[in-house]
Amino acid sequence: MKLVGIVGSNADLSYNRILLNYMAKEFKNLVEIEVLEIKDIPLFNQSDDQTNSAPIQNLNKKILEADGVIIATPEHNRSIPASLKSILEWLSFKIHPLEDKPVMIVGASYYDQGSSRAQLDLRQILDAPGVNAMVLPGNEFLLGKVKQAFDEAGNLKDQKTKSFLESSLTKFIQFVSLVTKLEEKEPVILAAEDLNATGKVETTIEGIEMAAEDWVEQAAEKVGAAEGSDYVKLNRGLLTVDQLNYFLSSMPMEITYADDNNQFLYYNHVSPAEEMLASRQPGQVGNPLANCHPEAALKGVEWVIQQLRSGATDCVRVNVPTHGPDKFVVHNYQAIHDGDGNYKGINEYILDFKPIVEWYLKQTGQTLVGDVDAVSSASKKDEEVDAVSSASVK
Repeated sequence: MKLVGIVGSNADLSYNRILLNYMAKEFKNLVEIEVLEIKDIPLFNQSDDQTNSAPIQNLNKKILEADGVIIATPEHNRSIPASLKSILEWLSFKIHPLEDKPVMIVGASYYDQGSSRAQLDLRQILDAPGVNAMVLPGNEFLLGKVKQAFDEAGNLKDQKTKSFLESSLTKFIQFVSLVTKLEEKEPVILAAEDLNATGKVETTIEGIEMAAEDWVEQAAEKVGAAEGSDYVKLNRGLLTVDQLNYFLSSMPMEITYADDNNQFLYYNHVSPAEEMLASRQPGQVGNPLANCHPEAALKGVEWVIQQLRSGATDCVRVNVPTHGPDKFVVHNYQAIHDGDGNYKGINEYILDFKPIVEWYLKQTGQTLVGDVDAVSSASKKDEEVDAVSSASVK
């Protein structure tokens, strides 16, 4: 189990830092505790949003990755320090890493009552909307007269105090396990996909062999499909079939449509199969998807469809580097829905977006460089890079 301990003070000499370091060292056989500082985090200011700054994002990441959090707070004027309050403001402004996170409060103070009033204040803050932490009830560890509590090596002198701290930490470990168990979600078991398209949907054309080379011609004849100069009324347009073909063929990408019965019904045929990014043959149209992929790929095909059909995501994207360094090829699998939100199949569109990137860089004067951070990717020479917007600041 991994815990993080947050030092609730930005002072150079902090007995709460000493307390957390002692816990990390003394109870390392019980649990791993990483002690985190708040000294480098700016004061909360809603008008100067620092949420994406490195210190705040690092703290956010550490808390999210931990199983639980220990906060050690001193007491300033019967409350928690301003620096700790500022941290909690940042952690409940646009990011919420403490939500449903198990938290234990400890505290050290110069006086007899330890940090009792600060701990009460901290409990109320952690319970506030936007924070929503799960604080260990009871088990208050209040270390008073802290100047006399530690020896020169940073160890607690009093055995009873040490035993009570160990008992409180053990209960917190049990609390973390309980919360984790309660928060566990049952795995979502998605229905298997019929990649052989043996079912039937409202637009299925029956009585024609799906694997027939001339499926398109047979199916068109059976339903009396519009063609050539025949008009098709769309939801906001009126085009002939020829115009629709011109329009779809002009798209700078390869488009494929498979319906919600997993039958391959269309692709914008503009190039021979050997010149396509994803090879398609005219005779494949009408086939079930199982016939359009090698058997080794069917599990992956099923997974993509399950994600789209279930609503887990609206789009699955796959980077395909096998086309060579002169292309940036991405396969996009976009869920299609009707006006009522019902799943109606997949729009798979594939494009090499390197020409677009090159055009953009030429227009803006930017260049791709290999040693900038993984977020920004593009910059001008000698200019500061904005790590959020992906482009230079100027």
